[in-house]
Amino acid sequence: MAKILIACEESQRVTIAFRNLGFEAYSCDLMPCSGGHPEWHIQEDALVEAYTGGYDLMVAHPSCQYLSNAGARFLYSKGVLNKERLLKGLEAKGFFMSLLSATIKHIAIENPLPSKIYNLPKHSQVIQPYEYGHPFKKRTHLWLKDLPNLVPTDIVEVAESTKVVGNWFNKGGKERQKNRSKTFQGIANAIADQWSKVL
Repeated sequence: MAKILIACEESQRVTIAFRNLGFEAYSCDLMPCSGGHPEWHIQEDALVEAYTGGYDLMVAHPSCQYLSNAGARFLYSKGVLNKERLLKGLEAKGFFMSLLSATIKHIAIENPLPSKIYNLPKHSQVIQPYEYGHPFKKRTHLWLKDLPNLVPTDIVEVAESTKVVGNWFNKGGKERQKNRSKTFQGIANAIADQWSKVL
């Protein structure tokens, strides 16, 4: 049976979607999991786990905090280069590229639009939650290695945007970043349903 690594995932949404199809899937993150299945969670550096050589497919969700184009304005606060932030961005790029270069046959990495300054490879596809049954906009880029593009499963009318306060993934407070990093269930299901077919 194929073995699947869901790197940088504490919510376990993608992991559980693969498990529901009968696959041996594991989430991996420095944080403990919140998905209710610690027996399927590897709490360590996802990059270390990615290079163990034991996986057939990896879906990775590396942090976008320093790579995202949305945060690019912080690089030149008041016209002055923030060297510390630039260094963290370069470290994040190194992590991203190491995941993409792992010796795993099938790889998918998701992230929002990256800042041009880091010169990441061109993405393979852009997806939106409203293409998978969720009435929200949250533009997500996918970098794919030996995997087909995801096909929309349930295109719905967009009733809200990310600017609307109060939706589950855009609440304020200390948990905002954690909430926004969770994969929409419809997308998680599509990932498992469609990419499991290549295994």
